[in-house]
Amino acid sequence: MDFELPSDLQAYIEEVDGFIHTSILPLQNSNDNERFFDHRREPSRTQWDNGGLPTREWEKLLSQAREMADRAGFYRFPLPRSYGGQGHPDTNLWMCAIRYHLASSPVYGGGVSLANDLQNEHSVVGNFPDFLMLYHWGSQQQKADFIPARLRGEFRMTFGLTEIHHGSDATHMDTTATPCTLGYSITGNKKWQTGAHSATHMLIFARTSGKTGSPIGITAFIVPRETPGITVQSFEYTLNMPTDHATVLLEDVQVPASAILGPLDNGLAIAQTFTHENRIRQAASSCGAARFCIDRSVAYARERIVFGKPLASNQAIQWPLVEMSTQAEMLRLLILRTATEMDAVQQRCSSGSSGSSGSPRQLAPWVAIEKQLGHKISMCNYCANRLATQAADNAIQVHGGNGYSRHQPFEHIWRHFRRYRITEGSEEVQIRKVAGYMFGYKSTGLEVGAPINSSKQTKL
Repeated sequence: MDFELPSDLQAYIEEVDGFIHTSILPLQNSNDNERFFDHRREPSRTQWDNGGLPTREWEKLLSQAREMADRAGFYRFPLPRSYGGQGHPDTNLWMCAIRYHLASSPVYGGGVSLANDLQNEHSVVGNFPDFLMLYHWGSQQQKADFIPARLRGEFRMTFGLTEIHHGSDATHMDTTATPCTLGYSITGNKKWQTGAHSATHMLIFARTSGKTGSPIGITAFIVPRETPGITVQSFEYTLNMPTDHATVLLEDVQVPASAILGPLDNGLAIAQTFTHENRIRQAASSCGAARFCIDRSVAYARERIVFGKPLASNQAIQWPLVEMSTQAEMLRLLILRTATEMDAVQQRCSSGSSGSSGSPRQLAPWVAIEKQLGHKISMCNYCANRLATQAADNAIQVHGGNGYSRHQPFEHIWRHFRRYRITEGSEEVQIRKVAGYMFGYKSTGLEVGAPINSSKQTKL
């Protein structure tokens, strides 16, 4: 097995670095834009007198960076060629390697830079979960109306699954959609509607049939933000500010049947379309941020003189960093291996080739990935998100008072990555999924010991 990244992937990362150094970092360093990334970052980003929403200057700067990356040909990398992307067959591997690099690089601040600011899901190499839903599930009219507008930044959609009283138990949602003269009338509520302050549309999941607790009977609707009956009740202040996470109330929100995205009564399948890509890429970013914190801590401990000798000479400093460095390296390899296996499953589904049992694979790629690799993706995600917070916390400790101050990025990293132990599927839910495979409650459908892709060697 070859554990090196493919040479063309390494070359691409160098191209991304070159673009960042010649275009993005100069923009960050101009016009006092550094205030959004140094010790002033939180007040500079936040409208404290307007519900804690992001400042317009902050969002304008992010938009400017994305436009520059788009013109340079990097922003749409993971998209199909027909939409300006590269249509790379190993997209998951490449995206994980890129995101790990951008989060771990000492130049990019562990995800606190204009090149890759993870608090806002912002990166010069974009992630497009909403695109995936539209691309795979949208009608021809929806694709024509929304995808080009999305890529121009004119269509922005929230994701309305979580509710005030329901999170992971989505099949118990309170929101309902009933037939009416126009099409459907939606009543209920949604919480943590990220981006609601600037959204043009909301993707609202509502029960259209079936019993509470059943995954069947839930439908997804693309609802224009200004539809009568939609009320943004509040924006929730969070550990890391600014906030754009809204609580939304829906009262007799009427939409035509053409607003349905995907199949009637089987809308939860839409959420699964991007879950795995999001989780593995988030794992790569978290692992990269952990590596950043570890490396910065090692460098500081070697420089810092206490009681006449380097701080690094103390085993109390060395041992936690050794433990975390070991975990980070093992995790990096697991993430890249899992991403490679995801790409192999997707390619096999696209080609219609047989699985290990010899029967044709008719499953959608995301269904096949969930069945065969869902447990590995969960391993990567919950472990990486936990490690990022541990590494940031330890970095604060190693740096002492300096680490506790906002002049270092560690408190920001800790506050941001702490959310991912909840939001990308809570770690408890993901551990439960892993346990299901380990103890036989779930099956990959593969023969015991069979590789995910037996036709070629797995390369990282």
